[in-house]
Amino acid sequence: QVQLVESGGGLVQTGGSLRLSCAASGRTFSSYVMGWFRQAPGKEREFVAAITRYGGSTYYADSVKGRFTISRDNAKNTVHLQMNSLKSEDTAVYYCAASLSRTSSTYYYRSSYAYWGQGTQVTVSS
Repeated sequence: QVQLVESGGGLVQTGGSLRLSCAASGRTFSSYVMGWFRQAPGKEREFVAAITRYGGSTYYADSVKGRFTISRDNAKNTVHLQMNSLKSEDTAVYYCAASLSRTSSTYYYRSSYAYWGQGTQVTVSS
């Protein structure tokens, strides 16, 4: 089992940057594929990015590709989401999640992730 705590959210202007972090408890962090999802008011939670256990592969939603970068540090049990060129439509609560799946096609789906953080608010204002 793993517990996840996100941080780094806040208010930023359009075009600005934020770096989200997710700290994981436990000694088996490298067993998990890590993902970021987000949920805007009135919308379903959607996939943002995922990274495989040792960082060898990354996956992104089309809406963030080229602007967001996911990374992880297994020695520190952390995963990050660097968000650049932020847009108003990026405003949402961002969630960190952990998955034991080994099938890349599943990384895009909420149901593949067994563990979730509490979320951190990102607000992009013009």
